[in-house]
This record gives sequence, C-alpha cells and structure tokens, in this order.
Amino acid sequence: MDTLSLGTLGQHLQALRLERGWSLSQLAAAAGIAKSNLSRLEQGNGNPTLDTIWRLAVQLGVPFGTLVAPISVPLGEHGVEVRLIDQGKESPQVDAYWMRCAPHTLRHAEPHTPGARESLTLISGRLEAGPEDDLHELRPGDSLTFAADRPHRYRTDNAWATLLLTIVYTHEGDAP
Repeated sequence: MDTLSLGTLGQHLQALRLERGWSLSQLAAAAGIAKSNLSRLEQGNGNPTLDTIWRLAVQLGVPFGTLVAPISVPLGEHGVEVRLIDQGKESPQVDAYWMRCAPHTLRHAEPHTPGARESLTLISGRLEAGPEDDLHELRPGDSLTFAADRPHRYRTDNAWATLLLTIVYTHEGDAP
C-alpha cells in the first residue's frame, strides 16, 4: 500500500476508534494485535495484512468496506488483491469487491462479523472456495454463496483467478 493510502487508512481507523471511545490498548487487545502495531497503523506506518484489517473491522463493528472505503488502491498480500467497488447504505449493508488471486494461492480467511454471507462469481481462472469444511470448485460463470462468519478459504490452481465478491452484513432483526 502506498504512503498516502496508509495515512488515509490510519486516520480513518483512528477516527472510528475514537468515535467508540476506545483506547489503543482496548482495540489492540480485542483485535489480537500489538498496541505498538495499532499505533503505527494509525500513524500511517506499517504494512497491515488483510487479516489484520478484517480483525479491526470486526472489533469496531463495521464492515471491512467501511474501514477501507477511503482507499482507492487495491489491498493485497501473498498473491491476493482486493478492491472495494461499492458499498450499500441500506440495511442489510452489502459491499461489493473485485478480487484477484495469483496462481497457486491458498488464502485462509478469518470469520467475518456474525451473520455475514459471502457470494462469489468467478470471472476467469479456476477457484476452490467456501467454508473450510464445505469447499466448492468454481469455473468461470459459477457462483457460490456461503456463511462468511466462520473460517473460509480460496485456492487457485496454475492460473490467475478473478472474481466478484459481495458480502451481506446482517444484524439482529434483518431478514436473512
């Protein structure tokens, strides 16, 4: 991530934390990261992983897209690039992402917020995806929807895979 994007993410992260009245220590402990790492992130330094950003979003009680919305560059690590395309403002909230995975990539994703559902549509390549105990092989044009509030993964074969991904964040009282 470039310096400007890191600074933007840090400012937004700090604003969300302060809105909730949380200290650095409280958020860091809840997200399972070192206080010094969170401090560096808020100062626009460091190199946060996708999992770290997800954990922070979950602990702040916001969709991943809300945390990264101010950033216009793709976020990525270990052969995976993710870019927020659009974010709904209604209930339930729906976030849409473009995602690209390099050949021979295995990405284990942590659970999202309770009740979250993920839908994938593969555009190109081949992909094995879904909850750890219920994986599905996808080919271009195939779609898959699953509960994303439990560990899940994405695995490519010997070619790049490109997909559209939506996450629906449901809350108590929302229709599934």
